[in-house]
Amino acid sequence: MQNFTPGELSERENYKFLIGSIIPRPIALITTLNEDGTINIAPFSYFNIVSSNPPMVSVAIQRNGGIIKDTARNLKRTGEAVIHIVDRKNYLNANQTAASLEYGDSELLKTTFSLTDSVSVATPALNESQVRFEVKVNQTIEIENNGATTADLVLFNIERYHISSEIYEDGRIDPRGLDAMSRLAGHDYGDIGEITTVPRPE
Repeated sequence: MQNFTPGELSERENYKFLIGSIIPRPIALITTLNEDGTINIAPFSYFNIVSSNPPMVSVAIQRNGGIIKDTARNLKRTGEAVIHIVDRKNYLNANQTAASLEYGDSELLKTTFSLTDSVSVATPALNESQVRFEVKVNQTIEIENNGATTADLVLFNIERYHISSEIYEDGRIDPRGLDAMSRLAGHDYGDIGEITTVPRPE
């Protein structure tokens, strides 16, 4: 068994250990509005549930050399977004939105995604998503390392769920129908794979 302390490792080495071991990771494909009204789209795999009462999710947005990413910048200004679940049908388009563009240049042009109006927020959503959440920022926590901010951890309240009728039945989502994709390490993605049912103990 190999063992290390984070301080022995470079930032890149820590990153590789984390993304190589904490797998699979769900992917949040987030739309926000740029200052000029154009749409920003970006995928994040540091994403998970925080609470079901109230319904909340979290996304950690890493900074690049201390520079805030466009999504976090937009969230600080507007306080809202739409989070889409990445699935087998849209993950290639989602991957295209990871390209590094100048602020205000829309990732939409690199994809075949199309926009639709939201109900509870002003930010448009993507039609090509079977599950999406309209969300508002609850709070943002700046993550620091040695006095420098390295990430923005954003907690969101879910304002509205949108679930495709094709995968919705009796208040549940069909995991096979959703066919969600997850991030692994490097350039790799994973699908839902084998499902094993194990009853919880009494």
